[in-house]
Amino acid sequence: MLLGPPGAGKGTQAARLARPWHIPHISTGAMLREAVHSGTPLGLEVKAIIERGGLIDDGVITQVVRARLERPDAAAGFLLDGFPRTVPQGRALDEFLTDRAPLTVVEIALSETEILRRLAARMICSECGVNSQDDRDYANCIDCGGQLVPRVDDAEEVVRRRIEVYHQQTAPLVGYYEARPTYCRVEGSQLADQVTQEILKAVAQVRST
Repeated sequence: MLLGPPGAGKGTQAARLARPWHIPHISTGAMLREAVHSGTPLGLEVKAIIERGGLIDDGVITQVVRARLERPDAAAGFLLDGFPRTVPQGRALDEFLTDRAPLTVVEIALSETEILRRLAARMICSECGVNSQDDRDYANCIDCGGQLVPRVDDAEEVVRRRIEVYHQQTAPLVGYYEARPTYCRVEGSQLADQVTQEILKAVAQVRST
């Protein structure tokens, strides 16, 4: 599981790590963007919450994630990006995983100044919803070739609200997890390649203890 503030690069790192580990990258953000794109009543509700920088109801997200973790491709492992976002969600996840191997938690740390700098320039694919990589300059999505556009939830006033929400509701997860032997922390202000290498080393170390 990847933990960190908006703009820390969780999605980028999850996509990179899932391949060598041969496990599915389970992104609640991507699931929610699909709902928004669908234009259903739930999608419209999700869109309004995202645009004002809020968090989706614990019950809704928990049901979505639980169903996803029960699919066959997640039986041997999975990489969570965007869940849990609150301590109650973390407790619910622990309940799901009672009969599975201990959850490895990676915190990607990033300062507020760096968050604002990154998100001001971040782009997202208009077709598949994948974020452009923070330290590379592309005109189009490297996955599907779609046009890159600014994210509606990266406007500065929305970002500041998202940071506030993160500190209020998600940052307490650090306290919830940090005493566990399978918790590790990496500095997220480095280039994406460096962050990937630090995560690989940190995870290998905590899983060998």
